[in-house]
Amino acid sequence: MSLVQSVLSQLPGNPLRGLEQADRRWQQLRAGELPLPAAVRSQPSPVESPQWDVIICGGTLGILLGAALAQAGWRVALLERGQLKGREQEWNISRQELQTFVELKLLSPEALETAIVTEYNPARVSFLGGSDLWVSDVLNVGVDPIYLLEQLKQRFIAAGGQLYEQTPFEAAEVHPNGVSVTAGERQFTARLLIDAMGHFSPIAQQARQAQRPEAVCLVVGTCAAGYPDNKTGDLITSFTPIRHQCQYFWEAFPAKDGRTTYLFTYVDAHPSRPSLQTLFEEYLTLLPEYQNVTLSQLAFKRALFGFFPAYRNSPLRYPWGRLLAVGDSSGSQSPLSFGGFGAMVRHLSRLAQGIDDALAQDLLSAAALGWLHPYQPNLSVTWLFQKAMSVGVDQQLPPNHINQLLNTIFTDMAALGKPVLKPFLQDVVQFGPLAKTLLRTSLQHPGLVTKILPQVGLPALFTWLRHYGGLAGYSLLDPLARAAEPISLQLPPAQQYYYQRWQEALHYGSGGDYDE
Repeated sequence: MSLVQSVLSQLPGNPLRGLEQADRRWQQLRAGELPLPAAVRSQPSPVESPQWDVIICGGTLGILLGAALAQAGWRVALLERGQLKGREQEWNISRQELQTFVELKLLSPEALETAIVTEYNPARVSFLGGSDLWVSDVLNVGVDPIYLLEQLKQRFIAAGGQLYEQTPFEAAEVHPNGVSVTAGERQFTARLLIDAMGHFSPIAQQARQAQRPEAVCLVVGTCAAGYPDNKTGDLITSFTPIRHQCQYFWEAFPAKDGRTTYLFTYVDAHPSRPSLQTLFEEYLTLLPEYQNVTLSQLAFKRALFGFFPAYRNSPLRYPWGRLLAVGDSSGSQSPLSFGGFGAMVRHLSRLAQGIDDALAQDLLSAAALGWLHPYQPNLSVTWLFQKAMSVGVDQQLPPNHINQLLNTIFTDMAALGKPVLKPFLQDVVQFGPLAKTLLRTSLQHPGLVTKILPQVGLPALFTWLRHYGGLAGYSLLDPLARAAEPISLQLPPAQQYYYQRWQEALHYGSGGDYDE
């Protein structure tokens, strides 16, 4: 019996079967055999007066937006394929980011404090051969998803929203004046359909036309009790050289009933990439060394696993009118992150206001809704970082190449101070901090570029330079656009919508929304 079978067979909920199911889908993706859905069709005839203003498919993250829109007075139906209930495992985020729920009046300050079940400091950044770096107040808060989603569900219902559980999405027809949705053998009509069904949404898969993702993050882990030291966390740690054409990274967080540890790696979707079960075996083999424990000391509570595809064509704009992807469906997070809770919270205010404006002005064409998913150069520049943290299946790199590279860059960022290091650790890239890091690294380590270039290749570097220029331009235009905002209020309402979306594109695309 393998280590994976030995550990997972003891846990409730049959996670071994879930791991096998996830692996089958991962195998289909690598083999290019994922089915191409025909979930959306266009119809030339109008639909009768729509029942709803908005239908949201996918409740786990959709409830965040649903509660905000229902509270704004729109008729919202939320369709969930199962029961709308959060998982046992906490969502880790930074405390300041959670204030969005209070600002939107979705949670009271007291309810927010109740939702926070763990909080720790500091957290470590460490790579083989280098020194430990310690930071505070980054992903150091654990939120109870069960409590959070229940509070949002109650707020949604109290505001007039209608929840349909056990109602899986099946198909949608787009009409000139609305959308007709078939779900759970029922029919729904609305002015707008919001897709929050995640990476493998049938609508997103149809829109991407079976495109192979340019990058994938594989993640496995557990939550267990029995760790002797559980007061600090790890944001990103590596203690091994390249193994099996993968560089392994680790995360660790104190949890309400133990300690959560993850092993993750960045790969492409090549058929030879490892299965999740193989990676889980590696995780259990290396975990004792990572946490200085034996497996027999640990009481495992939960197994965690998944794979998260990333596409350069992101955020995804749907070609149909009256359809909008949000969260993981849209790919609105960087290729360095996995799990869409943080990205959804970051963009929640912007999306809620933008959708409210689009509904109010009836600007629901594909072009108009596309402005809610603008080009974001601060996300696009991270593709080069992802490339530098991964190994091609046929690449021959020195075993400690990636560790040495990351040691150099993170040490330089730390030397430049918190305003440089902390935004990057929270998946926010800003031009000023990035430029300072590049300048320092170029002066102190002039040979570093010659080491990176053969790994990432000239095409990737030229593409990155274009996005880097875009980041500079957005950073220059953002304060000018905000300064002109009072003048824009004199424009007709439809033009105000487009100006506001343009200004938000500059603000978020330059990382200007990050506020220490």
